[in-house]
Amino acid sequence: MTDQELAHLIQMINQISDNNIYHGDEARAAEAVATHLRKFWARSMKQRITEYARADGAQLSDVSKLAIARLSELQPS
Repeated sequence: MTDQELAHLIQMINQISDNNIYHGDEARAAEAVATHLRKFWARSMKQRITEYARADGAQLSDVSKLAIARLSELQPS
């Protein structure tokens, strides 16, 4: 995956997070984002954003970071 593709994933997850903040708090918004990613993102996309979050994650919003952590908990080992 190219840097441009990673930048697009970062933009997408941050937008999804922004669109779900209406749930009232960051934890509930992150749960909604994690559910969205689990249902609609390809495995390669989820792996790449998770790798980015673990390596750096500086461009991710707080809700996005929480969502990725939750997604990691939901994924089978």
